[in-house]
Amino acid sequence: MSLHPKIADRHLSRHACIYIRQSTLAQVRFNQESTDRQYNLVNKAHSLGWSQDQIRVLDRDLGKSGSAAGSRTDFKTLVGDVAMGHVGAIFSLEASRLARSNQDWHRLLELCAITGTLVIDEDGIYNPAEFNDGLVLGMKGTFAQAELHIIRARLHGGKLNKASRGDLRFVLPVGLVFDNDKIVLDPDREVQGAVRTVFDLFEREGTAYGVVRRFQELGLLFPRRAYGGAWNGKLLWGRLTHSRVLGLLANPSYAGAYVFGRYQSSKQVGPSGEIATRLRAVPQDAWRVMIRDHHEGYIDWGRFEANRLRLAANRTNGEVLSGPAREGLCLLQGMLLCGACGRRLGIRYTGNGGIYPVYQCIWKHREALSPRACLSITAAPLDQAITSRLVNAITPATIELALAALTSLEERDCEIGSQWRMRIERARYDMDLAERRYEAVDPANRLIAATLEQRWNDAMQRLQELEAELAAFERHTLRAVTTEQKRQILQLAGDLPKLWAASNAARPQADIAFACKRHHRDEGARTEDYSIAHPLAGWCHRNAGTPAASQPRRGSPLSRRLCHAHPRACRRPP
Repeated sequence: MSLHPKIADRHLSRHACIYIRQSTLAQVRFNQESTDRQYNLVNKAHSLGWSQDQIRVLDRDLGKSGSAAGSRTDFKTLVGDVAMGHVGAIFSLEASRLARSNQDWHRLLELCAITGTLVIDEDGIYNPAEFNDGLVLGMKGTFAQAELHIIRARLHGGKLNKASRGDLRFVLPVGLVFDNDKIVLDPDREVQGAVRTVFDLFEREGTAYGVVRRFQELGLLFPRRAYGGAWNGKLLWGRLTHSRVLGLLANPSYAGAYVFGRYQSSKQVGPSGEIATRLRAVPQDAWRVMIRDHHEGYIDWGRFEANRLRLAANRTNGEVLSGPAREGLCLLQGMLLCGACGRRLGIRYTGNGGIYPVYQCIWKHREALSPRACLSITAAPLDQAITSRLVNAITPATIELALAALTSLEERDCEIGSQWRMRIERARYDMDLAERRYEAVDPANRLIAATLEQRWNDAMQRLQELEAELAAFERHTLRAVTTEQKRQILQLAGDLPKLWAASNAARPQADIAFACKRHHRDEGARTEDYSIAHPLAGWCHRNAGTPAASQPRRGSPLSRRLCHAHPRACRRPP
């Protein structure tokens, strides 16, 4: 029988639960005195009258925060047992061990008051059913939550003060490492080459998906650095994914900027009613700290902002009508707007085999806002008008620019080839390392020697496979333009009209138009230099949201010539 007046026989007939918790795994490992003090509460429960078989130790919440009950298994078990009336007393070192949330704390106290469960800590024994004890326990819970707020405020203030000087360390993206207290480029040239290749390919392709596709076509791999565990700090090479490309392009660290506060945690109510904490991206103007030219980067700040604008323009679900230049048989695909509703015109292929494309706007008809399409225009007259202007614009001077671009592609292919050669160099190093390990082992120890010999053979096989892949890549992919080929390209200006008019030149026409569209979008060419309009449709350049009123009017000379040559195409559909 207990000597304390608040402990009755009905309490001793039920279980005594010893709740043990530490907030982090680091505290469990390094702050072991606090953990030992909590385990010593078993002796206190035994001295107060509970037998050894009635004492339960709940320690599965070690290393978990007390700010929420969602991830604490033993706390949920404790609350359930208290509600069932199976617990006579709860032992805890202090109130903050049970909960640092007023919601969880007061819910537990209410259940303890209903079922007659005592709460015992180092300061005393409390009965939540009594007013004074309940008041003291409520204040302790409030102080525990306030203490958590104060601790967080101090830690966050220190982090923000250190980040304002650019001294706060955080996990760097692949391609950047810490050299003492400075951020520098990764000394591994293969890693540098892989990161630079991503930015160069995005500059060329214009889309993140295009970068991923080119990496797969070229057989290139992309690194990632492991953090924590047995692979801590090691580079792991694998397939480049679309999300990785988006992360690289949106990370200002590659532009030499130090940024703190790109993401902010926010609480949301989950589907099951639990409160979950999630990260959300913060707009650039709301970043807490941003220091430009903090360290050496792979690109400059202007190129970083241009990449972000291009990614935003590539979205097809945004409010602004924009998007990347698209491929297809039509020259103006993805560049026409409906003069009636302002939506982007789609392409419909009609005829036997779908060889007759038609520009049309069916948005109102699809949304049941109109019984018929806004307009429908055959693609031939518009494409022919653009064709005549495009062919006339191709001059020997522009062919020389194309030749210079081809030379640039040769240099880019050489850079990609260097990525392959560095990959082979790494494989050769792995083979040499496996050979040295095999030669260093005692030959009599066959158990280890056989394993090292197998690793050496695997490394040699891998090196041979990479060398064969490089030979195939150089044979089929690398460009090398001879002097005779350059002379033939310069003569293309006179032969281009014949090439364009050839019956089997559908794909070259689309390729040239696709290049002109992208050049037109990137360079911001003037609208009057490239635009051609139907009375009901406008081909806009960079600003796809240009209102229909700013497009060429029905009475413009170009529209009159087009309607005179093709009256059917310029008629509004019935």
